[in-house]
Amino acid sequence: MSSNTTAYVPPPPLEGAARVWGTLALSAATFMNVLDSSIANVSLPAISGDLGVSSTQGTWVITSFGVANAIAVPLTGFLTQRIGQVRLFMASVILFVISSWLCGLAPNMTMLIAFRALQGFVAGPMIPLSQTLLLSSYPRAKAGLAMAMWSMTTLIAPVMGPLLGGWITDNISWPWIFYINIPVGLLAAGLTLLIYRKRESPTHKVPIDAIGLALLVLWVGALQLMLDKGKELDWFHSPEIVIMAVVAVVGFAFFLVWELTEKHPVVDLSLFKRRNFWSGALATAVGYGLFFGNVVILPLWLQQYMGYTATQAGMVLAPVGVMAILLSPIVGLTVGKVDPRRYATASFLIFALILWMRSRFNTQTDFATIMVPTVIQGIAMAFFFIPLVTITLSGLTPDRIPAASGLSNFARITAGAMGTSIATTLWENRAALHHAQLAEAVNTGSTATNAAISTLGGAGFSSEQVLAQINRLVDQQAFMLATSELFYASALMFLLLVPVIWLSRPARGGAGADAAAGAH
Repeated sequence: MSSNTTAYVPPPPLEGAARVWGTLALSAATFMNVLDSSIANVSLPAISGDLGVSSTQGTWVITSFGVANAIAVPLTGFLTQRIGQVRLFMASVILFVISSWLCGLAPNMTMLIAFRALQGFVAGPMIPLSQTLLLSSYPRAKAGLAMAMWSMTTLIAPVMGPLLGGWITDNISWPWIFYINIPVGLLAAGLTLLIYRKRESPTHKVPIDAIGLALLVLWVGALQLMLDKGKELDWFHSPEIVIMAVVAVVGFAFFLVWELTEKHPVVDLSLFKRRNFWSGALATAVGYGLFFGNVVILPLWLQQYMGYTATQAGMVLAPVGVMAILLSPIVGLTVGKVDPRRYATASFLIFALILWMRSRFNTQTDFATIMVPTVIQGIAMAFFFIPLVTITLSGLTPDRIPAASGLSNFARITAGAMGTSIATTLWENRAALHHAQLAEAVNTGSTATNAAISTLGGAGFSSEQVLAQINRLVDQQAFMLATSELFYASALMFLLLVPVIWLSRPARGGAGADAAAGAH
């Protein structure tokens, strides 16, 4: 977004019931949006089977949403200039409801993927603008509390998504994972119209940066497709992946040059001149990528190699929200009095601790032991979002906050996708290496091997069954070792993120200090 616009003076904060209902409306919309990024994951087998496609093709239900969403999020600042904050947020919510309805009605996989892409695209401005509108609803002294309320929805929704999606698919039918958005979205849109219609931001008829937009779609689309299909196509051994990587790199280079020289860029890259913005956005993106990658690996390991059911794996992940919900309001109320860099440092140190604890797991670890780091992780999550948003947005004038929020959320979403792809690829590659090393020790000269063959043979297993059982045990140990290595490496990376936080300056002045609870 162009920085030469007239300074925007925000309306006074909301009071009483209006503030409560406004917070509920914005939080409901955010919850609906974040929930939809994960609710379809456990429903893929049912969707694929019902629509007559393979499970691999079914994953496009998730990736189409992610690609479109990643492209739309950084456009928030530009679209806000053209349409206005409130109108754009309303349009995003209503179009999300319509696209959700269309997803439920989709007669085949092609139409479902198209409607999911539409759903992801129209959802783009929703999260950044919910942050912006929420900050404008609270006085500076309570802005930290506002961000606490907002962050709680982003913490609960990813946990509830798989649990709710699985229950709906098993007990009703998969289209209802999309239909449930309709009442929530209509309620959020109605309350937003009622409370925020007279709090619209000014609009500016800036030209549409069509080339910048086209380049953005090109490189983000190529990057996401490369990440999504890389493991399936054996990464850079595939010409298709190499072509997508080249398109992503070249497209990104042209995008940077164009946006930095364009008078009215579609994405305001000048924000990266601000030390607090780039350090906060970088720490958020890398931290979220590490977190998301490990959140994907843990249930995979539990279900595939520890004998857990999907419900049991969900139960292991569910308690993560307990401490986060309890502590987020406290962090929000005190972030103006305590340097947010201290809170973010505490978050990274606790993340490193819980990942180190998980790296100590073995194939005999019981349910209670696996649960302990999950409960502690809620503390790290409570100290993660609010302080980092505070640092990232500090010192910005109100007219730049939508663009800054959109750009930082874009970096976070993209890092989450990259974290998932990198973590699963490293996990399988390391497991394959460990399997080969362990298999070398399985021979007739090994006392342990002979004892295992003798025991299994005595239990009535045929020679083929004995070998299959030994291979399963080797597999289990190989993936256990790979899981431990991944958790340990992630713990070290969280420690390396701590200095990045301290590259930022203490949050002071400007409207962006609203995010810092206005302490200075």
